This record gives sequence, C-alpha cells and structure tokens, in this order.
Amino acid sequence: MKRKRDAETSFPSRDDIVAFIRSQPNEVGTREIARAFGLKNADRIELKKILRELSDDGVVARRGRKTVHLAGELPPVLAADITERDEDGELIAIPAEWDEERGTPPKILVHISRRAHAGVTGGVGDRVLLRIEHAHDQDEVTHPSGRIIKLLDAAKHRVLGIFRALPDGSGRMVPIDKKNVGRELVIAARDSMDARDGDLISVEVQRGRGFGLPSGRVKERLGSLKTERAVSLIAIHAHDIPHVFPPAVLQEAEAAMPATVEGLEDWRDLPLVTIDPPDAKDHDDAVHAVADHDPDNRGGFIVTVAIADVSFYVRPGSALDREAVKRGNSVYFPDRVVPMLPERISNDLCSLKPGEPRGALAVRMVIAKDGRKRSHSFHRVLMRSAAKLHYAQAQAAIDGHPDDTTGPLLKPILEPLYAAYAAVKKARDDREPLDLDLPERKIMLKPDGTVDRVTVPERLDAHKLIEEFMILANVAAAETLEKRGTPLIYRVHDEPGREKVVALREFLQTLDINFPKTGALRPENFNRTLREVKGHDSEPLVNEIVLRSQAQAEYAAENYGHFGLNLRRYAHFTSPIRRYADLIVHRALVRALKLGSGGLPETETVETLAEISANISATERRAMKAERETTDRLIAHFLSDRVGAHFHGRISGVTRAGLFVKLDDTGADGLIPVRSLGGEYYQYDEARHALIGTRSGAMHRLGDTVEVRLVEAAPVAGALRFELLSEASSTVRRGRKDFAGRDDARRERRPEKAVFPAKARREKPAKSRKPKLKVKPKGKRGRR
Repeated sequence: MKRKRDAETSFPSRDDIVAFIRSQPNEVGTREIARAFGLKNADRIELKKILRELSDDGVVARRGRKTVHLAGELPPVLAADITERDEDGELIAIPAEWDEERGTPPKILVHISRRAHAGVTGGVGDRVLLRIEHAHDQDEVTHPSGRIIKLLDAAKHRVLGIFRALPDGSGRMVPIDKKNVGRELVIAARDSMDARDGDLISVEVQRGRGFGLPSGRVKERLGSLKTERAVSLIAIHAHDIPHVFPPAVLQEAEAAMPATVEGLEDWRDLPLVTIDPPDAKDHDDAVHAVADHDPDNRGGFIVTVAIADVSFYVRPGSALDREAVKRGNSVYFPDRVVPMLPERISNDLCSLKPGEPRGALAVRMVIAKDGRKRSHSFHRVLMRSAAKLHYAQAQAAIDGHPDDTTGPLLKPILEPLYAAYAAVKKARDDREPLDLDLPERKIMLKPDGTVDRVTVPERLDAHKLIEEFMILANVAAAETLEKRGTPLIYRVHDEPGREKVVALREFLQTLDINFPKTGALRPENFNRTLREVKGHDSEPLVNEIVLRSQAQAEYAAENYGHFGLNLRRYAHFTSPIRRYADLIVHRALVRALKLGSGGLPETETVETLAEISANISATERRAMKAERETTDRLIAHFLSDRVGAHFHGRISGVTRAGLFVKLDDTGADGLIPVRSLGGEYYQYDEARHALIGTRSGAMHRLGDTVEVRLVEAAPVAGALRFELLSEASSTVRRGRKDFAGRDDARRERRPEKAVFPAKARREKPAKSRKPKLKVKPKGKRGRR
C-alpha cells in the first residue's frame, strides 16, 4: 500500500529544487530531481510547472526540453575562446557563444589535460573544447574551470590569400575572406618564398608603416589555384580541415581484410538493393521490403535496412579510429570529397557493391498496414547487393519506364518497396514532422572543373522512400539502446526558443497570419502556417522565416528529442562511412546485443560520449560552413564575366548594412549596400525583416522579388555586390515617433546639421565670437 504524503511538508520548495540543481556537477532533468525527492508520477506535473516558472524567472536555464542548470552556469562541455593569461600565467577563456542578455560572459580558468591519449594544449587566441568543472568554496560561490578536450581552431596569427605575381618578382595577396575584400597585402620579392601567380598562400602580416598598403611575408605555399577544380583548397585550409591521412592510418586501412561469413548471419540470398545519387562513389545502405504473411499483420510489410559494418574495420583506439573522431565527418565539395575514412574502407570494403559479399549491420522491421512499426530486430550479417540503382532510375521504373537493369527487379523488388513506403508515409503524415519546402541547388561542373550550370534536382518518391526507411532504422537503433541501457549519441533538435517564436509571431502578424500564443509548441503549429501560404507569393518568405526560427540540430549524449521530425528518440545509424556518430551507434549495438567484436568499450560513458558529441557537432558546423563558402566562390567565378548583367531574385536577408539577394537561376547570394538604396536614411525594422525609408516609407522586405544589376564579383572571396533596379514592394506610412529611437532621427538629419551650420560659421566668423545673451525663449525652438 502506498504511503500518503503530506504535500505541504514533503513536496520540495523552489529553494530546495534550486539547491539540489546547484549541488549537481552536471545538468539534471525532471527524472533526477523527482528521484532525489522521492516524487511519484502524479507529482511530476507540479515539478515541471515549478521548473517552468524558475526558467521564466531566469533562475534556471534549459538545455533541450529535459535538462536544466542554474542560469549563468555553464553546460558540462562547451566551445570556448582563450582570451588572456592571468597574473599567475594561467590561461583564461570565455564561452564562444554567449547570450548577451545573460550579462557578461564568465571567465573560465583553463587546465591542460593530462590524459595520456589527449596530448592537447592551447594558447591565447585558440578556440578549444572544454570539459567544465565547478569548484565550490566555503561560501558556495562557483568558480568555473575547464579541461581542454580538443583544439578546435588555432589562433589566427596568419591570413590566407591568393598570390598575384608582379613582373619584378614581388606580388599582392588577395584575401579570401569576404570581410577583407579590397584589402590587399604587398609581398616583397624577398618575402614571397618563390610563390607563383595563383598560389594559395599563408601570410604573416607585417607591421604597417602608416601609409600605403600593409605588407606581408609568405610563410607557406598551400597549392595552386590555377583551375577552379582546386577552389575547395581555400576552404580546406581556411577551416583547418584534415585532408591528408597519416601513414599509420593508410597502413591500417590497406591491411584490412574483407569480412567472411564466420560469426555472421548469411544473408547473401536476400535481394537487397542500393538506391543513391548517380554520382555516388560509396554505397553504405541497402533496402528490401516484402509483404508480411502473418495473419495478425494483414496488409503489413517486413522492411529491411542493411548498413555497411564499419565497426568491423574501425576498432576503438586504432589509428583509423583516432583519425575518424578527429575529422568527425566527411566534407562534400562540388569538386571533391574529404572523406572521414580512407578510400580502402569507404569506397571498397564498406561499399555495398553489387555481387560482392559485404559485412553489414541490418535491422529487420515489421510494419503494420497503417505504417507504424510493430517490432524490429538487429542482425550482424554478410550480404550481397542485388543491384546498384540511382533515384531517377528507380522512379522511372515505377512510373512505367524500366530499363535493362530495373526491368527484372520491378515486380520482385521495386514494387514491394514502394508499397511499403506508401504505408510508412501514412504514419509519417500522422506524425506530422516539420514540412518546410526549401529547394536545394546542385552545382554541375565541366570536365575542367568550372561551373557548367546550377540545377534544382527534382524531389522524387524514390528520395522520400529511402529517407523514411532510414528514419525508421535510426529510431529502431535509439529504442534498442535505450531499452538495453547502453550509452549512445543521439541526434537531437530542440524546440524553438521563446524569443524566436515571439519574433516569428510578430512577423506573421504583418502578413495577417495568426500563430498560436498558448499551448504546447509542436511542428504542426508551423505546418499549419506553411499550408496557409501554400501557392501564395509569400510562400518562399514564410518558409525562410520559419526555418530561421528553428534551433540547430546537434549531437548529444543526453536525449531531448528531435523537434523537427517530431520524434521522442532518434539516433544516426545509417551512414557510419561518413559520420562518426553513426559509428558510435553501431558499436553500441554490437556491445548491447553481443554481436561480436568491435563493440563500444566499457570505458565509454555518458560523460565521455558528451565530449565526443560536442566535438563532432563542431566538425559538422565546420563542414557546413566550408561547403557553403566553396559554393559561393565557384558561383562568383561563374558570374565574374557577367558584371553589368541584370538578374531576378529574392531578398534573402536584411541587415542594417543592406539587403542580401539570392538569384533565382543560380541561388547565388550578394549584397546591396544600404548606402546605394537612395538619397534617404533607411531604418532596419526587425519585426518586419525590412529596411524602411524614413522619408518616403519605401519598404524592402525579406522575400520580396527584385531585379538587380551585378556591380562586382570577387571570386576568391565568393562575394557579389548588386545594385537594386526595381522599386520598393510597398510603402509604410510612419511618423517620426514610430521609429525606434532618437538616434535614428538624428542620423536622418545629420547631413543637414553637418553642412549648413559649419558653413555659416565660416562665412561669419566675427559674429560667432560675440558673447551670446541668455534670453529665455518664449516658445519652442524650431528644428534645423
């Protein structure tokens, strides 16, 4: 019989809860707090209410939906910038990302890790990954310190650029950073290291002489950029992306032997097929589906997803493993791939080639008629792909146009796959994940590496089929590991922050679109808005704004769900060739299910996986930035001979500095400086995402269609500058009091005040020296 509790004496107070959170070395969640105070399920609703109030009052801060820490305190693992040394010579860092509303960023005392396998040091100017430790004194004041886990970015003592040779052996360095366009460096002949025209160089900036261009000394020649095929070298070196495998890693890869059936289930007769892009070089996932003949599952299917068994070859602690965790993921450029693993592994032993026996970790899922997963099981197998297909090829076969390869596969393989997908799609539609319509562009290159064209690949059912089956497999992996109590790395996506939702709601109100103010925030709230604008002129704009309101997905050892997919638990399992997170999940499954060697070591805990999660989240963001910059440079080079041409596009960004425009045909982004918009002051309206003329009320808003003229293209930096040709999309009638503050009004009048009063003083110097009489004004003084 359960003992009744006196709620007034037993239920923890706000102070009790805050004291418990303060006493914990790591972030805690509702479960840990409830367990500490002996709260039952019925009490957790009240506990969640108190935590929500504490969060609203700024006492605690949330990370995800399930964990909290005291506001102002730091998460267990974070990226930080080392900024100085204290009086004792100790390194001091501050968080790399900090919300200014929380006040001054805390200073963190940095300890160099003494773990044998780390060997990581840092210095002033470096960005590092820190494991935070809080030391409490007698007054319970917390002094944060951190241990360096990884060096993320070395101090920028040098700059990168392209060497442009002059006849006398000297040259100029053209910077690759958009912010430094036009700021060239002079390189003397004696300081050029015999660099040739078009070389990517690393330059040490010399002290300026007070006049002329600053000078620099070449410290390293990084490769020739005579052709655009090598343009990705800029991003690789600018972001310090590891791209050369150490000899020990290559030797280990070459020594690896193909998997055999020993110790594995023999699935070589199961006709699994791979469906990938036509230019894919590695094939790490294969699928199969068949109708389920179980009478208890009429109309259901058995779907199998097999993933290359990378854990068989890349063992924990090996040279391959150390290099893989350092890289974190593969990086994909239009002209090359920087792989996470050597080609011997990624393109050979772990590529599911047709007719070749390959080791795989497979999940067999029983799907009901309504598309919901009823059960699943994992298997370590030896398989043999029946065919290698690309998306358009598989879709054409289903649409009635099979070729020599897909013809024999249509009835036995492709039709069951699509039938299973039709069922799974029902469950997806019921789940209603975030449904943004944002077309992705792809750059097609010529044989010489230059841009041929930019296309928007059609989104086929074949793409969606593979996507949904991979999501099912990822969910199955997370569920299995949670059930077994095995630590893993989750793919998590937090719900949008309150500030972003408020900003979105205010923006939508300018379009007469309502967004709910109360109730739980769910993807369907956003989908309802997206459906409302479907087919209207504002559709691209609203899709863009909704996207910007979302949090960024990341990897974490603690689960707080995936908001965008509307899933409670989710882990990446399906691409261990190119993502280290997936390799960790494979190892965890091998360990949890006792599937043989290569499993996750017992030494890997939630704490150590938190460090790995922070690292690979950082390498993922690094890769995304490098890929985006390379695309910008290629397109800027593509458009460099079209200066003066007119283009159509949409405003893709609005800042105080000007308007960013994305061109319709290429997707290229460029800037229209605010100073070029006209002869009046333009004020930035954050709620409308617009620049508005203070005199005319002319409004240029995010999402507006515009016509522009290309004024300048800087291929090395990937920068474009436009001139606006079209008129403002609308005007806003606003009085002076409607503007944000007096500073803006003063700035609007500044040219008049700067010219005429000064001119008057010069023309009448004698009068200006006369003493002024102090006369009390009878009325209000007029404005100049």
